[in-house]
Amino acid sequence: MPLRSPLYSQRSLIITLIVLLGCGFLATSFLSYYASRTSIRDNIVNTELPLTSDTVYSEIQKDLVRPILISSMMARDTFMRDWVVAGEHDPGQMTRYLNEVMTHYGAYTAFFVSNSTLTYYQAKGVLKKIKTDEPRDTWYFRVRDMTTPYEINVDPDLANQDSLTFFINYKVHDYQDNFIGAAGVGLTVDAVIKLIDKYQQRYQRSVYFVDTFGRIVLTGADGGPQGARAGQSLHDLESMKELQAKLPKPHSGSYEYLAQGQGHFLNVRFIPELNWYLFVDKREDGALSEIRQSLYLNLLICLLVTLVVAALLSRVVGRYQRRIETQATLDSLTGLPNRRGFDLLAAQAIQEAQREPKPLSALLLDLDRFKHLNDNYGHMAGDQVLRGFARDLESCLRQSDIICRWGGEEFIVLLKDTDSETALKIAEKIRLLIEQRRYTYEHHELQLTVSIGLTTLHTDDTLHGLLSRADQAMYRAKHTGRNRTCVEMPDPNHE
Repeated sequence: MPLRSPLYSQRSLIITLIVLLGCGFLATSFLSYYASRTSIRDNIVNTELPLTSDTVYSEIQKDLVRPILISSMMARDTFMRDWVVAGEHDPGQMTRYLNEVMTHYGAYTAFFVSNSTLTYYQAKGVLKKIKTDEPRDTWYFRVRDMTTPYEINVDPDLANQDSLTFFINYKVHDYQDNFIGAAGVGLTVDAVIKLIDKYQQRYQRSVYFVDTFGRIVLTGADGGPQGARAGQSLHDLESMKELQAKLPKPHSGSYEYLAQGQGHFLNVRFIPELNWYLFVDKREDGALSEIRQSLYLNLLICLLVTLVVAALLSRVVGRYQRRIETQATLDSLTGLPNRRGFDLLAAQAIQEAQREPKPLSALLLDLDRFKHLNDNYGHMAGDQVLRGFARDLESCLRQSDIICRWGGEEFIVLLKDTDSETALKIAEKIRLLIEQRRYTYEHHELQLTVSIGLTTLHTDDTLHGLLSRADQAMYRAKHTGRNRTCVEMPDPNHE
């Protein structure tokens, strides 16, 4: 089975670490997001929406329920009842009374319709006589016959150029509880819509009203859910069909529903004064937009951190791998290439020499009596000598020449573009330098010599053949007295 290359291993390691780091970042970011999302949803449903609903209800009591209270006060006002019972002699008194109510309480209109004379009194004077066959007067007879004390309806106001008006029609009784007429005040529908828009803008919620039959009765200018308008039933809205079955009758509650793929939180509150439901609706997207932006920012930061870590990791691993590769091909004592490093450099040098072709010479050097030096002065002394010898050897050679510590006290030199004659001169230069050299160790002057075997590359030679001949030449130098250079003996069979 082939071994994986170091580059493949490096990439595999970096990818694995990036995946682990990225998964850690993603898990942390999404866990934080979903935990925050759950917390926010619970806060919206259980705290924020009910609180907003209570606040809006307080606003409604001030802005919408207040006209009901004014109408109730008018229906029980002793002046109004006394004036009707006394025979309605001075219409100006009722006109002034209605004008005072309208002015003092800021109502759009104020009215009273007498049951005995069927006269419609308004703040500007007598408006008309109510008729049973007039379609626009049916509201009065409906109020007269109803069992509840008042109703809320939306009708055109004849006294104000038929402006659509939000009327509170309150039944008026005398002191014997006999029906004597209907009184009340009105607000323009536009004014009510502006109030709803004010609520929506202030609380950043959708606010609308639904009656007990499930019909939308009042919305803001942009409409209710999914743009629905007043008069539409919740049952007609696809997203509200299932929700309508869950709505309270009549008490408060919190709900969730989907509309066009968007989640909504809803708080419903029954307003007994209006006999309507108050709907306060908040879109999930708006509620979670900030935390979603925080998630995207976290993911972007995680991506940047991952990329930076990946770049730094790749750089560190690459540097570490190059250092390991360098250490694997260099001798730790002398800093020269070892056998592994030499094999790589020598193979390339031989290939170049045979391709050109150019001469290539090899020197195999062995320090004489090195074991004797180690035995007398110790291995530390031997190491000192080997380091010094390596530096001296480099000083005699070119940058392009290849030097290797072959093992122990043996060294190999490949001389590029160098024939046998030039190589012999270089070998002798090295030998004479070492012969004269003194290496100092703990105040001892250490001297030694070197035996050198020399050979040159043949046309069809191999690295093994080249080194084998250099080794034979070096052994001849050893056996013929040491401290000398021997050249390979010519092969009589070599052409």
